[in-house]
Amino acid sequence: MDCIFCKIIAGQIPSDVVYTDNKVIAFRDINPLAPVHLLIIPREHITTLNDISEQETMLMGHMLQVARQLAKQHGIATKGYRVVINCGPQGGQVVQHLHMHLLGGRELSGGMG
Repeated sequence: MDCIFCKIIAGQIPSDVVYTDNKVIAFRDINPLAPVHLLIIPREHITTLNDISEQETMLMGHMLQVARQLAKQHGIATKGYRVVINCGPQGGQVVQHLHMHLLGGRELSGGMG
């Protein structure tokens, strides 16, 4: 498989890992858009949010709990942060492996409400 995130999970590509467990791994984005910009990815290769099955609902909840925990650990929970999942080319998904962005550490523009 030629997936960069799968290679990070396998240890073939170095990354600045900030969290790992048996379901997900989280690491710093190499092109951060905010002072805190982490990526949370499932260890299992799932291409997009559209590919999540009902059986993976708990995995998505776990990813959100990890995001909440990392926001607290990185000091952005109190002032606020953003969690983003891009889906498909028009949704801005660049790497074809489901991933969640955790952004914070400054006021983020372009709020959705």
